[in-house]
Amino acid sequence: MNVGRYFRTVDLAKAINVSVQQVRNYQAEGFLPNVERGSNGYRQYTQQHIDAIKTAHQLIKGYGWRNAQQIMAALHQANHQTAFNLINQHHAKLDSIRQQLDQTLTLLKAVADQLPPSPRHSQRILVGEAAKAVGVPISALRFWEQQGLLQPIRQASNNYRYYDERQLRRLRIIVLLRQANADFSSIRTTLETLDQQQPQRAVAAIEQRRVALAQQSWECLQATTALVSYIQTYVPLQPIPIIE
Repeated sequence: MNVGRYFRTVDLAKAINVSVQQVRNYQAEGFLPNVERGSNGYRQYTQQHIDAIKTAHQLIKGYGWRNAQQIMAALHQANHQTAFNLINQHHAKLDSIRQQLDQTLTLLKAVADQLPPSPRHSQRILVGEAAKAVGVPISALRFWEQQGLLQPIRQASNNYRYYDERQLRRLRIIVLLRQANADFSSIRTTLETLDQQQPQRAVAAIEQRRVALAQQSWECLQATTALVSYIQTYVPLQPIPIIE
């Protein structure tokens, strides 16, 4: 029952279709602004509390529970810059993932038709022979090993490095990717992707991840729209000083 402009906990729960315990959880987590109590000791929620939970639901979809909680709590504590920084950091993270996916996809498409077949036997050759097989100096192989791109087999008796067919395939892929001007981070990601599946499936998997990322960006946009509306209605912001 709505008494005047106030809502009881049970009324608030019904208004947003959650349990009474969930309302209490939202309050404890900082999703809601402070709530006053009436003379009878009951909490007196307002329309702002309803809108705060609706906004939180949108934020959770776009930014995840933890980020949404921190954003709403910061706003209600008047730490506006903290809230905005959290939003910016999340967008930057999504953009970084997007760039990595795009670069990996470009590299995979560029070398897919040139990739060596998967190994079928376990022939081993020394590092010098491996370097000669792909046309690069031994120093390049040792550097790529230091970067974690190669893991040659070491013979315990003499500490020699041996390359089996699996490592030779990785080596040929690295050479192709370096010829495509890929950096080591992109090469590492591409190798990990190819370790899990064939090139065509790897391309399809990355394209699916790009679609999922676009959907997440859309949910962030919807969440930001809801947040702007909430701020304009309930959260007073300090004016930005103009430097003359």
